[in-house]
Amino acid sequence: MSINPSHISGKEALKEVAGALLAPYQTRFNRVVETYFAGLQEKSALAEACQYAMSVGGKRFRPALVWMVADTIQPNANVDLAALAVEFFHNSSLVSDDLPCMDNDSFRRGKPTTHVVYSESIALLASFALTAAGFEVITQIPLPEDRAYNVLRIAVTKASQAVGLPGIVGGQYLDLYPKQLDRAGIYEIIDRKTGALFEISLLFGWLFAGGSFDRIDEVSAFARHFGRAFQVVDDIDDMEQDAASGKKINFALAFGKEEASQAVLFHVAKSLEIAEGLRLTASPLVTLIRSFRAAVTI
Repeated sequence: MSINPSHISGKEALKEVAGALLAPYQTRFNRVVETYFAGLQEKSALAEACQYAMSVGGKRFRPALVWMVADTIQPNANVDLAALAVEFFHNSSLVSDDLPCMDNDSFRRGKPTTHVVYSESIALLASFALTAAGFEVITQIPLPEDRAYNVLRIAVTKASQAVGLPGIVGGQYLDLYPKQLDRAGIYEIIDRKTGALFEISLLFGWLFAGGSFDRIDEVSAFARHFGRAFQVVDDIDDMEQDAASGKKINFALAFGKEEASQAVLFHVAKSLEIAEGLRLTASPLVTLIRSFRAAVTI
């Protein structure tokens, strides 16, 4: 996709590229999640809350990452349930983050949050249920017999870390109770709150499509740089809003827009370098990464 810098801002460039790239994956994901809930035996307000939390919408960014990697490695790989799992984990964290005891948000993507519609207690249970559903569907992903044990062992281990203390739970704690606001401290929050789910999204696409076990560390490094670039671009975009609300965990507010833009360019370059080594340069993922660069240079 080409971008004409003469008529479009960096923010608009990112949205234009991301929107075009993610649209087919959104359609693909909606079919998968609809099929899952159509087959769900549980009929209760709790089940409805789970479905509501998953139907609020959004870019379906993380499932798209699963498919982008998998389709590049093995175009016919069936990783639909891997894509569903990462979005279960993601939406589970959003439901809990929105609660009054956390971020106290009444709206998400223009719609009432789950606890507003169904009550705080049901929302909390829905968050637990979505996390459990993520692990359940991982075990249902079709795999060759000679790879199944190792793939599932790594996938479950990485997912447990991503949704637990080393990942989004620990990251939310640091967001609420930051221990330091220097570069290392803010990167730690980014790595745990944002990067952890990006890591399992990219790893799931890699593993469940037949990617080599020997390259897992490189995929994780790729995810770290990708996650940092993504979040710092978001922080630049949110500078005015976060300054007005008093939010402190914002890389661009902490170090300035210029330094934040340089950080994005660094992490984009590292991401592209690792992607080339992993032979992912044909993936739409690379176009997405380059759009981060466009967001701070146009």
